Amino acid sequence: MQSPALTIGERLKGIRATRNLTLEDVSKLTDVSKPMLGQIERGQSSPTITTLWKIAVGLKVPLSLLLEELEDECSVVDTRSKDAIIEDDGKMRAFPVFPFDPTRNVEIFYIEFDPGCHHPSERHLDGVEEYVFVVQGMLEMVVNTKKIVLKETQALRFRANVFHSYNNPYQEPCVIYNMIFYPRT
Repeated sequence: MQSPALTIGERLKGIRATRNLTLEDVSKLTDVSKPMLGQIERGQSSPTITTLWKIAVGLKVPLSLLLEELEDECSVVDTRSKDAIIEDDGKMRAFPVFPFDPTRNVEIFYIEFDPGCHHPSERHLDGVEEYVFVVQGMLEMVVNTKKIVLKETQALRFRANVFHSYNNPYQEPCVIYNMIFYPRT
């Protein structure tokens, strides 16, 4: 983890480059001196909250955008590398691939269902949507009162504020990816 001053500097420089602004342009927009902006970009100055606020307001960006550490362009994860959430007497194993991320409002799971697994799920809040992608086998979903059978390579999207369950009444294991999108609050 890098220092907050470097994070802020990189983020400011990135915003400026994206918008094709000079330090002088940003100085005029934010009422922060050109030398101070240069020091911030180079990580040589830790700006006060007042200075950060001026920059955020002048550039019309959330203050948090300046403070968040830059992420890698991509992330590679092993879908089974995290501790599994075990349900239904071990017949269901859910691996958090990308745990809940409040900036994206999404979480993604890799889930294995053994034959005979029946997993009811509680209703989610209004606005929550689930996406189910069957990778291997077959899955029987019940959404509200509707029974839906999904085969390998099929996908399902549904509003998750109703009763729903994941069932594998078949003889073969089933593997899915499950994405849950939460509404912005």
